[in-house]
Amino acid sequence: MHAALEKGGVAVVTGSASGIGLAAARHLARLGLRVCLVDLDPVRLDAARARLLADGTPSGEVMTVPTDLGEHTQILALADRVTSAWGVVNVLMNNAGIQPGSSIFGIEGTWDRIIDVNMLGVIRGSQVFGPRMIASGRAGLIINTGSKQGITTPPGDPAYNVSKAGVKVYTEALQHALRNTQDCRVEARLFIPGFVWTPLTYGGRSEKPGGAWTPEEAVAFLFAAIDRSDFYILCPDNEVDRGTDEKRILWAAGDIVENRPPLSRWHPEYGELFKEWLKV
Repeated sequence: MHAALEKGGVAVVTGSASGIGLAAARHLARLGLRVCLVDLDPVRLDAARARLLADGTPSGEVMTVPTDLGEHTQILALADRVTSAWGVVNVLMNNAGIQPGSSIFGIEGTWDRIIDVNMLGVIRGSQVFGPRMIASGRAGLIINTGSKQGITTPPGDPAYNVSKAGVKVYTEALQHALRNTQDCRVEARLFIPGFVWTPLTYGGRSEKPGGAWTPEEAVAFLFAAIDRSDFYILCPDNEVDRGTDEKRILWAAGDIVENRPPLSRWHPEYGELFKEWLKV
C-alpha cells in the first residue's frame, strides 16, 4: 500500500457528492483516512457524508466543504480550511468534472466553464495543495482524473476533450517535477476511467448498461494500480478491454507519425482500415 494511504492521514476528494468521487471517498475512509468531501451542492454533499457515516466512519473524520472548483479563491479557502482543521493533506484526488456538451464554435457557451472546472480545477488544486504537501516532508499522493477522450479525442465534444487532454499533459509534467524535487515524498497519478455508471454518463437512462463498470469497480482498479506503482491507470470496463484501448491510443498517435488526417478513425477513407487493424 502506498505510504500516503496510511490510517490517520487526510484525504481531499473533489467531485465527491456522487459517482467515482464518492466511491473513492468511501474507500479512503475505510482505509482509516479522514476525508474531506468537496463538491458544488451542499445538499448532495450532506447526503454523501451520510453515506460515509452509514459505513461506520466516525463523524469527526469526515467533513464537507462546498466549493466551486472553477474559482481559484475557493480552492485556496478549501485548502486553508482542511489544513486548519486536520493538518497536512496526504491524498488529493482532483476528480471533479462536468460534461454539459460543446461544439467546435462554442455556440452553447460552455467552453469556459468546462475548461475552468475540468482542467484548471485540477491544475489549481495541485498548485494550491502540492507545495504544502511537499513542505510537510510526508508521503503524499495527487490523483488527477483524466479521460480516454483526452487521449484519443473522438469527435462530438471538443471542449471536454481539450480539458481532459490538458489534465493528462499537466499530470505528466507534475509527476516529472515531483520526482525531480529534492527530498519530495509526493507523487502524482493519472486516473483514466473507462465507461463508468455515474451521473455524468446516465444520459437519461435509469438502469446501468451491461458495458459499464460501477464506480466501486473503477475505484478498486484505481487503488490496485496505485499499489503496483502505476502512473497511467488505464481502466477497462465490461465492453472495452485493455488491448482495445491500447490499439485505439496507438492509432491516434499514428495519425501524427504516419501523417494521416486528424481523427482518422472517423475519416471515411480510414475508418475501415482502423477496424481491420483493430482485429489483428
